[in-house]
Amino acid sequence: MDFKLTKTQLLCQELFRKFAETEIKPIAKDMDEAEEYSMELVEKLQKAGIFGIPYSREYGGQGADNLTYTLAMEEMSKIDASTGITISVHTSLCCACINEFGTEEQKQKFLRPLVDGSKIGCFGLTEPNAGTDASGVQTEAVLSEDGTYYTINGTKIFTTNSGFADTFIVFALTDKSKGQKGMSAFILDKEMEGLTVGTNIERMGIRAASNCEVAYENVKVPADRLLAKEGNGFKIAMTALNGGRIGIGAQSVGIAQGALNETIKYVKERKQFGKPISKFQNTQFKLAEMQTKVDAARLMVWRAAVAKDNHENYAPLAAMCKLFASDVANEVTRGCVQLMGGYGYSREYPVERAMRDAKITEIYEGTSEAMKMVISGSMKL
Repeated sequence: MDFKLTKTQLLCQELFRKFAETEIKPIAKDMDEAEEYSMELVEKLQKAGIFGIPYSREYGGQGADNLTYTLAMEEMSKIDASTGITISVHTSLCCACINEFGTEEQKQKFLRPLVDGSKIGCFGLTEPNAGTDASGVQTEAVLSEDGTYYTINGTKIFTTNSGFADTFIVFALTDKSKGQKGMSAFILDKEMEGLTVGTNIERMGIRAASNCEVAYENVKVPADRLLAKEGNGFKIAMTALNGGRIGIGAQSVGIAQGALNETIKYVKERKQFGKPISKFQNTQFKLAEMQTKVDAARLMVWRAAVAKDNHENYAPLAAMCKLFASDVANEVTRGCVQLMGGYGYSREYPVERAMRDAKITEIYEGTSEAMKMVISGSMKL
């Protein structure tokens, strides 16, 4: 068992860290305040190859492993969680669906531009009345009489990246009588007639990320845009989400570590009762406890990523790392705000934003309660 990163992974980690510090940090607060993601930053992320890290060079990706991808997620999320989720949804959800279930033709046509930095993707599963219970999806896809296209009708909500995405992975029922077994997955383009992206949904955290309601009204989708075959949609969605949870675990670690780093700088400078508050044992013990939990969460994320790279049964490990890391992110960011007092609560310092951003990690890509269901289900109770 080796807990050390390779020289290549360490180099990548440093590159990710420098990118986050130089390109994201100067504008992170402004993006959050404006509740709008910088398209200039999107282009920089694309040019840097950040959107294709764990995908084969054969399709224009970086050819790295999932562990390296988690390093990117952590470093970006230390500075800005909105950037973290922008990368995660594109990489872990949209690209993964095509990479794992697409035909060679679909990979060349749709995956390549997503991972080589040409296009951005999103993932449309959640609906106003279907969140954790993905089997409650009501969007329908009806095959034409000549079998050449499907007509999709329905509404998706909280579709991250939808405001500027080029490629949409959309889940719809091709056989309503079969419930989740009648769900299928499709690849859509933003310019398809009848596909309408609404305004950004106002949120407590990850405010810079694009997160909209998307309406599909009589959208005609060529039959060759179907992923795998009819009825495989639920399997495709769950497979993507299992992998996505590793990314959210890494995002959670990044949010926590970023807040902790800012707090350490603050307590070394802030003086009370004649000395820096970092010299008080209460401060030292609190920071020690928080750093220990962050490190434990990071190791759980790495374990899940390595298991995925080794083609092992990583689903329960992914659920564990997301459950634990998201809890740690919320506990640590609250603790950081408390240590910084009134300044921590103000928007002058980024720990306030980190605390707001942390909450969503317990909700999206499977709530903490759903993670416990996955974990307990693997225990053969």
